[in-house]
Amino acid sequence: MNSKMTKDELIKLVEQICDPKLPDELGSKYIDILKANVPHPAPSDLIFWDFRDLTPEEIVEIALNYKEKEEK
Repeated sequence: MNSKMTKDELIKLVEQICDPKLPDELGSKYIDILKANVPHPAPSDLIFWDFRDLTPEEIVEIALNYKEKEEK
C-alpha cells in the first residue's frame, strides 16, 4: 500500500472487521490492510483479544499512537 489511510478510513475499516457477517477471507485481507497502516505490531489483538471492549475509534487511536519501547 503506497499511501496511508486516514484515521476516519481506519475507523471504518475496523468497524468492518468487527462485523460478524464479514467473510473470514475478507476479514484477513482487511486485517492485513490495517497492519500496513498503523505502527502497532498486532492491531488485530486490540480487536479480538483485548479485555477492555474497545470501540473502533479507541482501537485506531491505540494502534496509531503505538511506540516501541526503547532497548536500554
